[in-house]
Amino acid sequence: MTGPSRTAAISAVWDQQSVWSQAAGRLKAQVVRARVAALALGLAAAALGTAASQALMWSESAGRALAFAAAAAAGCAPLAARRGGPDTVSEWIRVRAVSEALKAESYVCMAGAGAYRGNEAAGELLRERARGFVADGGDLLRHTTGITPEERPVPGVRDEESYAELRLRRQLEGYYRPRAAYMRRKVGLHERIEFALGGLGAVMAAVAATWGVERLAAWVAVAASAGVAVTAHALAQRYAYQQLEFTRTAEELERLLEGWSAGAERAPEAADRFVAECEHVISVQNEAWMIRWTVG
Repeated sequence: MTGPSRTAAISAVWDQQSVWSQAAGRLKAQVVRARVAALALGLAAAALGTAASQALMWSESAGRALAFAAAAAAGCAPLAARRGGPDTVSEWIRVRAVSEALKAESYVCMAGAGAYRGNEAAGELLRERARGFVADGGDLLRHTTGITPEERPVPGVRDEESYAELRLRRQLEGYYRPRAAYMRRKVGLHERIEFALGGLGAVMAAVAATWGVERLAAWVAVAASAGVAVTAHALAQRYAYQQLEFTRTAEELERLLEGWSAGAERAPEAADRFVAECEHVISVQNEAWMIRWTVG
């Protein structure tokens, strides 16, 4: 049963979660932009440096201009990378942790499971736990300043049945499976780029050795450096690891959904276990993801 105070508490915490989710999204975007910029500047520095050394042979002014651009790119690369450094990554992960905790607790309360089952003070309990999550990230509140909740309806979860459809199935089909597929495409894209750069370097090395094209030989190192940089970027972004984790979590959630749909037992204790197991699987994935990003 949903009382006015419980409904108000759920709406308030749901809005609060929206703010933390948006803050996490902004920090993630900053990390991704910084890493892409650092990669692009590093590649540009290598290419411009090689071009400068060759341009000096026919135009001193062009060579100097390219050398200046190469130096500028090389100098800016670490500055760009700092915006997505360990401190920013750590804060992004912690902000997301608060967001995910608020979301999970909201869904458990909506479903009326666990400590919320038959609890007349469910709304106050939810607010209290939400305050605890936010207090744990108190030093991160600056990232939420100026952010307003998105206009989005509170999910229509009212019991364990609607929880299975609106939380579990949506999470499975609307997030984990698509993200696993997205990460698989990312892994494939980077593998193709690495292969192409490796092949290009091999062809240039062969041509330079066979026909004695010294200027072309200098670009072999550029291609090799680009390949290493792309590989390092893919490792830093953890595409392969994320693909594995999203796939594993999707399989676990699908198993829980199938078990619940096929099961005849709908006792309160079974429903509480079901909701707790679902949130546990999601939290394990989040914790593993966070640890992996933290330790690198």
